[in-house]
Amino acid sequence: MSWAGKILRVNLTAGTVQSEPLNMEWARAYLGSRGLGTKYFAEEVDPKVDPLSPENKIIWATGPLTGTMASTGGRYTVITKGPLTGAIACSNSGGYWGAELKAAGWDMVIFEGASPKPVYLYISDDVAELRDASHLWGKSVWQTEDMLKTSLQDPLLRISSIGLAGENKVLYAAIVNDLHRAAGRSGVGAVAGSKNLKAIAVRGTKGVGNIKDPKAFMKTTFEKKKILAENAVTGQGLPTYGTQVLMNVINEIGALPTRNHRDTQFEGAKDISAEAMATPRASDGKAQLVTNQACFGCTIACGRISKIDQTHFSVQNKPQYWGATGGLEYEAAWALGAANGVNDLEALQYANTICNEQGMDPISFGATIGAVMELYEMGVLTKEQIGIEAPFGSARALCELADMTANSVGFGIEIGWGSKRLCEKYGHPELSMSVKGQEFPAYDSRGIQGMGLTYATSNRGACHLRSYTVASEVLGIPVKTDPLTADGKPELVKAFQDATAAFDSAGICIFTSFAWGLADVAPQVAAACGDEYTTEELEKIGERIWNMEREFNNAAGFTAKDDNLPPRLLNEPAQTGPAKGLVNKLPEMLPKYYAVRGWDTEGRPTADTKARLGL
Repeated sequence: MSWAGKILRVNLTAGTVQSEPLNMEWARAYLGSRGLGTKYFAEEVDPKVDPLSPENKIIWATGPLTGTMASTGGRYTVITKGPLTGAIACSNSGGYWGAELKAAGWDMVIFEGASPKPVYLYISDDVAELRDASHLWGKSVWQTEDMLKTSLQDPLLRISSIGLAGENKVLYAAIVNDLHRAAGRSGVGAVAGSKNLKAIAVRGTKGVGNIKDPKAFMKTTFEKKKILAENAVTGQGLPTYGTQVLMNVINEIGALPTRNHRDTQFEGAKDISAEAMATPRASDGKAQLVTNQACFGCTIACGRISKIDQTHFSVQNKPQYWGATGGLEYEAAWALGAANGVNDLEALQYANTICNEQGMDPISFGATIGAVMELYEMGVLTKEQIGIEAPFGSARALCELADMTANSVGFGIEIGWGSKRLCEKYGHPELSMSVKGQEFPAYDSRGIQGMGLTYATSNRGACHLRSYTVASEVLGIPVKTDPLTADGKPELVKAFQDATAAFDSAGICIFTSFAWGLADVAPQVAAACGDEYTTEELEKIGERIWNMEREFNNAAGFTAKDDNLPPRLLNEPAQTGPAKGLVNKLPEMLPKYYAVRGWDTEGRPTADTKARLGL
C-alpha cells in the first residue's frame, strides 16, 4: 500500500506531538487527502464549532499517490471549518510540500487546541516537535521560509506557512508553501493564525517505498503520462499559457464576470491575458512572463513565473518585488482585473504578489474589491471611509487596498471580512457575489449555466474546483454540452463533483482530468495501494465524500436555502455576448439535482442514499 500508515496528532494547547496509526478502514473507504482528512475531521469536530476557537481542528493531509511517480502527485489538502463560510473547508495545494511530508513517513498532521504563543512544527522523518516561532511572527511567507531554511541550515526544507493575513485572521487568509503555491480558499490560514501556528517545516528522506505492485505502477503511470503529453490542453495549452489561456476564451463566450458581475464581457480582457503576459513591454522590452514551472512530479507545468515592470508605480520604491516570482493564473487575473474593471497587467501582478507574500486568497480579495468599487460608485462608500478614490478601473486603488488588507490597516480590515459581511454592514447584501459567504470564481453563470448549479451546491461555498463543468460546456471535455441550457446539467454537475472528490483524495492535480477520467486513475491507485480500486469504486468513493461533506454542513446549520445565487444572476439578464438576455436557471436545475443526488426536497441525503454509501 502507498499510504505511510501514520499520522501526527499535535495538541497545541498542551504542546504535545504524538504518532498514531492511520485508520486503514477509513483509508480504504475515503482514499486519502480530502476524503480521509474530512472523515477524521467530521468524526472529531462538532459541526457547530466556532471556526476561530481552539475547539476547531485543522488537518494537513496527503493522498496515496502523493509523493509517488504518478504525474502531479504532489498535492495535499488542508481541512478545517472555514471562518469565511462556516462550512467545511478543504483547500488544495501543489508545489513540493505534500510530497515532502509523505517522504518523511506521514499521511497527515492533525492540530488540536491553540498555542499560548507562536509556534511552528518541525518534522524530520520520525522526529517531530513544536518549536518557538516568536521570531517568525509578523513575518511574511517569504521571510518565514528563508529564516527557517537559514536557521535550520537546511535549504531542502519544505515550508507551509501563514503570512500577515493569517496572523491578522483575514477571513480568506491562505496557507502558502514553496513561496507561491497555496491552499488558498475559505480562510484556512486564519484558522492557523487563531491557533498561533505559524508554519510546518518538513524534511523527508524516506521516500515512498511501499508501493504494492511497483512494476504495474511504473507501467500504468508511464502510460497515463503519455496521455497527458498528447492531450491538447495538458500537453500544449497549459504548459504554454497556463490557466490564463482562458481569459480571452471566456470573454468571447460572454461569461467573464466584469465589474462585480454587472457585465459578462470585459473590454480590457486582452490587456490582462496570457498573450499579454508573454508580450514584451514598451517600458523595458521584456515580457512579464519569464517561464513556466511545475510542481512535484508534474508533467504539465502550468505554473507561471513572472517579473514585474520596475518602472510601474506600484513598485518604483519597492526593489524587493523586482525579482521573478509567482505569476498570474486565470482566477487571480480575473479577480484582480475584470472583476474590478482593471486592465493594468502590472498592477494585477503586484496585487497577486502581495497575496502570495502575505498569504491571502486573490479570488476572494479581488471579488471583495469589486463590491467595494460598486458601493463607492453608488455613493454608499466614500473616499474618506476607504482612504482612496476607488472607482471601477482604478489600478492604484487595487494596489493600495491589497497592501491595506494584507496588513489589516484602515479600511483593509473590513475588506478582510469578505464581501458578504462588508456588503451586509453597508446595507447592500445583494452586492456580494458569493455563495455561503465565499466569493465566485471567474465564470459568469448566465453564460455557463452548469456553473451556477456548481456554485450554489458547492460544499465549501462558491467554487469552480469542485465541479468544473467549464470543461464540458466550453471545452467539450469529456463531451460537449450547451453552456446556455439547463438541460442535463444536474447530472453533469453530480458527475463532476463525485469525480473531482476522487481525484483530490488520490493526491493528484485536478488538471489531469482534462485528459484523464477515473478509468485512468483507478489502475494507478490499485497498483499503488493493492486493493481492487475500479472505476466504479472510485465513483462511489467520490460520491461518499461529497455526501459526507454535505452531512457536515447540514449539521452545521446549512439548509436548502443556502443553495442559492445572488439576485443579480437570477434576475438581471446578461447584456452582451452569446448569453445576452439570459439569467441563470438555478430554480429549474436545483430540484432535479436533489433528485439525482438521492436527497430529499430539503437537500438532505436520504436514509437509502446513506445506506448505499456506507455513511
